[in-house]
Amino acid sequence: MSKSLKALAGFAVIAAMALPLPLPLAQAGAEHKPSHKAKDAVKEAKAPAQAAVPAAPPAPVKLGLGRPALPEEIAAWDIDVRPDGQGLPPGRGTAKEGDALFQEKCSTCHGEFGEGVGRYPVLSGGHGTLKADRPDKTIGSYWPDATTVYDYVRHAMPFGNARSLSNDEIYALTAYILNMNDVIKDQDFELNQTNLAKVKMPNADGFYEDDRDTAEKAFWNKNPCMKDCGPAPKVIGRAIAVDVTPDDKAGPKVD
Repeated sequence: MSKSLKALAGFAVIAAMALPLPLPLAQAGAEHKPSHKAKDAVKEAKAPAQAAVPAAPPAPVKLGLGRPALPEEIAAWDIDVRPDGQGLPPGRGTAKEGDALFQEKCSTCHGEFGEGVGRYPVLSGGHGTLKADRPDKTIGSYWPDATTVYDYVRHAMPFGNARSLSNDEIYALTAYILNMNDVIKDQDFELNQTNLAKVKMPNADGFYEDDRDTAEKAFWNKNPCMKDCGPAPKVIGRAIAVDVTPDDKAGPKVD
């Protein structure tokens, strides 16, 4: 045998020794058979994914500041009165009693008969003017609910000394203001927690529930115009008061 053939035979023997020995048939089958864990993994992969359960929100962290409000503190702030009378406190008062209070605490700004002093609000009159070009919107001509008088006086009056009136004084002032507007005819009529919400105001039927979700739905637009949407507006009317409608781009100077 030549040297080249001997070298080739030796290389073949070395390569054969490097190959893995064949396993018995049963052992080879067991080697290629998937395990139970592998089967479970395949089943989980084929199964539909389940929605992840959201984690519970973390408990709020207490900063250790302040303290819970006391019931009397909450009651001191919770003083609003609804149109249906909810929130009215116990009390009573008449227009005759409210007359003296009004002259003492309110007439400086609103006048002796609610006619208004200077630029302070007019409280009475204006009946039948709401359809006019310049309507007088007073308590008697415009407001829809009598309870709003009590609520406003309770929150803000008298000017500069709010929250200084007792419940009875507010009922008396409310009765006097309604009497000035001919809503309550009798000066001795006692206004109280039970009957104030039942007082019918002259313009109670002039208001209605907000219906913009139906009445204005035709004007809704998913993509509203934001630029060059129409011609420039023109001034077609001017206020009677001087310097309210400016002629130039800059408004009037204010001292």
